[in-house]
Amino acid sequence: MPRFLIELEKKLDAFAAEGSNPSFRLFVSSDPSNSIPIGLLERSIKLTNEPPQGVKQNIKRAFTAFTKEEIDDKDTKIKTILFALCYFHSVMLERRKFGAKGWNMKYPFNAGDLRDSSTVLNNYMESNASSGKIPWDDLKYIFGEIMYGGHIVDDWDRILCKAYLDNLMNDALLDEAELFPFIEGRPISFKCPPPLPYEKYIEHIETECPPETPLAFGMHPNAEIDFRTKQCQELFATLQEIQPRGAGAGGGGAGSLQEKIQEFMHRVSDEAQLDSNKLNIDDIASKLGEDSRGPYQNAFLQECEYMNALIAAIVGSLAEIELAFKGELTMTEKMEQLMGAIFLNQVPAPWAKIAYPSTRGLGSWLDNLRHRLEQLNLWKEDPTKTPTVTFINRLFNPQSFLTAIMQVFAREKQQELNKLTVQTDVLKKLYWEEDLPPCKEGAYVFGFQVEGCRWDNALGQLEESYPKRPFSVMPVVNCRAAFFNTDAKKEQGLYICPVYKTETRGATYVFAAQLKTKHNPSKWTLAGVALILDVEGVSDAYSPGKQVGLT
Repeated sequence: MPRFLIELEKKLDAFAAEGSNPSFRLFVSSDPSNSIPIGLLERSIKLTNEPPQGVKQNIKRAFTAFTKEEIDDKDTKIKTILFALCYFHSVMLERRKFGAKGWNMKYPFNAGDLRDSSTVLNNYMESNASSGKIPWDDLKYIFGEIMYGGHIVDDWDRILCKAYLDNLMNDALLDEAELFPFIEGRPISFKCPPPLPYEKYIEHIETECPPETPLAFGMHPNAEIDFRTKQCQELFATLQEIQPRGAGAGGGGAGSLQEKIQEFMHRVSDEAQLDSNKLNIDDIASKLGEDSRGPYQNAFLQECEYMNALIAAIVGSLAEIELAFKGELTMTEKMEQLMGAIFLNQVPAPWAKIAYPSTRGLGSWLDNLRHRLEQLNLWKEDPTKTPTVTFINRLFNPQSFLTAIMQVFAREKQQELNKLTVQTDVLKKLYWEEDLPPCKEGAYVFGFQVEGCRWDNALGQLEESYPKRPFSVMPVVNCRAAFFNTDAKKEQGLYICPVYKTETRGATYVFAAQLKTKHNPSKWTLAGVALILDVEGVSDAYSPGKQVGLT
């Protein structure tokens, strides 16, 4: 917060005491901030300038940022490119509403980016007027890497931005090209108009731009269901947080809180049996000789250490609260915060800090913890062997397991680890099928859910999602080590798909998988397609020994 604001508040108090001129007004502008003094806010008439909602309104606002003289005086090619640039600008802004599926991070795109891009467009077109050619590559680089790309820090978001520009900035744009990406076969359309007067462009936006739809962004209609659902979940979570702790408990507030805590304690001790299931790492290590302890064993031992640390934190915290209930310990602020989180079905912060990333509620999180523990208990029976199929979505650190795959390959082939990457080959089998072929190289893993499209197991490739089914479970995947591919031609027909631990994406990135597709890979990039490891209600249906088909 600027220091002068506190001084400004004092000066206004002094003016009020002295009696200032009745016509005196002070105008203050600011970005959104939580640090403005309350006294200053209370005496202010507050006005906000928020961006419009929807692609149509954003295109209209972007285009009307230019005056009639600016548009009408431009060359016909510049007019067309500028209109496409306004669409690009509106998509960059509006895509944020889809959350992590739209952008991995929130970026402050603004009207200045559009204005500067327009200036660069004019300069480049004037300098290349004699050649008659439009420098598409230069324009795409400036727009995507400097003007808008200057805000972008995530590599996958940069790829997304480039995909939009590749779809827009080409010679087809001058021939009334379709602006909505990969819209073939859909009942909607929004084309770039031919060169028109200023008023006609606005009329075109008003009459031709379809109603709001995820298809305008290159996304599947399911994306709107997802973000509307999350809006509702956030609303009800907020309502729940502001409710008194005893709401709906007939006035017995303290009793209802304590009852809910004790119910969760019962689940931890009796149902999940966390304390008795703590892993004996020394006993496991004693079963491993020097020859049998390899990268896979090290990865699983690391998982056991993570699990024990989390179990100790959970059991220890609940034991302290139980003693506080009995009056043997003084209730502390940390205990109250932990109890409040349990009451709201949230994972307490001290546990989340040492646990795996998760978006689950506390009850579902405990079930998932039990599933992860079951996989480690199965492995510890014979730690010299790697599981036939590893549930990668039930590992604290899946990167460690993937690194173990590359380490084994590097040792066998006498190669440098930094020259290797993980290659994914999708099988048509599930982990429980008896005719699953033996793994000759790398390891079999299960636990990927594809979001934004679906995996067609019969064809072995990505296809459009079914309505109202945002996730599609992948069959067993053979993860193996391979050398970095520097030949772009070999990647035709492959979509390089980011893998994330949770639906929040961003910092939960794991690695890039390779999935077959008959479509242009940019289609899936714009659709926000990614593989997610932990999806509540989807990945829970599968566990070792449980025969469940693909969904």
